[in-house]
Amino acid sequence: MNPLPTSSLRPTHRTETRAFALVALSAIAWVVAYSAILPLAEWLTYDVIRLSRGSHLGESVAFFLYDVPKILLLLSGMIFVITVIQSFFSPERTRAVLSGKREGVGNVLAAALGVLTPFCSCSAVPLFIGFVKAGIPLGVTFSFLTAAPLVNEVALVMLFGTFGWQVAALYAFTGVTIAVISGVVIGKTRPERFVEPFVFQVGASGAQTVQSPEAQLTWSERFATAWQTTRDIVGKVWPFIVVGIGIGAGIHGFVPQDALAGILGREAWWSVPAGVLLGVPLYSNAAGIVPVAQALVSKGAALGAVLAFMMAVVGLSLPEMIILRRVLKPRLLATFVVVVATGIIFTGYLFNWVLR
Repeated sequence: MNPLPTSSLRPTHRTETRAFALVALSAIAWVVAYSAILPLAEWLTYDVIRLSRGSHLGESVAFFLYDVPKILLLLSGMIFVITVIQSFFSPERTRAVLSGKREGVGNVLAAALGVLTPFCSCSAVPLFIGFVKAGIPLGVTFSFLTAAPLVNEVALVMLFGTFGWQVAALYAFTGVTIAVISGVVIGKTRPERFVEPFVFQVGASGAQTVQSPEAQLTWSERFATAWQTTRDIVGKVWPFIVVGIGIGAGIHGFVPQDALAGILGREAWWSVPAGVLLGVPLYSNAAGIVPVAQALVSKGAALGAVLAFMMAVVGLSLPEMIILRRVLKPRLLATFVVVVATGIIFTGYLFNWVLR
């Protein structure tokens, strides 16, 4: 039997053109919808529901009705773009790129790849074992594991939409810096001694051949993957967004400004460490915590303290630490927490100093 022609197996030029046209039309619809959010939120709050402008309840409802669609639109648009970029990477390719890299250069590369790689707490153990299996130094592995949740696409998108590109860019830079330094520091402590033995037994089974199917994807396939990923991510995080914005709306409308400014204000030297201590035991993600951060800042809390709180929640969440305990002995896990927390505290003070 003769093989099918290539054109019957791969998308045609017309299919590719149609995919680009659909993306362009979607982008136009996104811009139109985004520009209508504010007037629509105010119309619903003050004309339809008939709440008083300037009232506590009115301010809270307007905040909620404006932020929910705004964040969902920003998240959807940016996740689509980032997923298209991520389609040029894969866990296998990431491990292949990092394999054989020495510490230093490897830490920087691992942190940069961590920003581009999807990551959640449930992926911590498989990723860790996979990196060990590929022969990647543990210090480099920790740089990746720190950067991936800390500087994820959701955090950057929501920070950009909430505080502007300057804050998002500084957050990304400091997050990557924390990941690089923490990996270098942990790598100098001979961390192999404090990894559970079964990890190396799994890694001893031999490396697998690395495939790079993403290099063969067409644009229509990348767009299709991005559509599906966007639906999946937004479908998972929208409850966190609604709850987080609801909490933020309550803070925005009802919490006195002086109360928060006294605890997390710039003048209180303890505000940044307090933000970290408050954030570590909590569980949320950027989708739920950024709206709360926005409300805290609007009420007088220092941006550095609030971002330190947010970074502690997303970078040192209790579920992730519990999961990592399966592969790390308590001493190494504690070292990881202390090093990352120290970097976050420094970042909080840096934000307060730079953005005063």
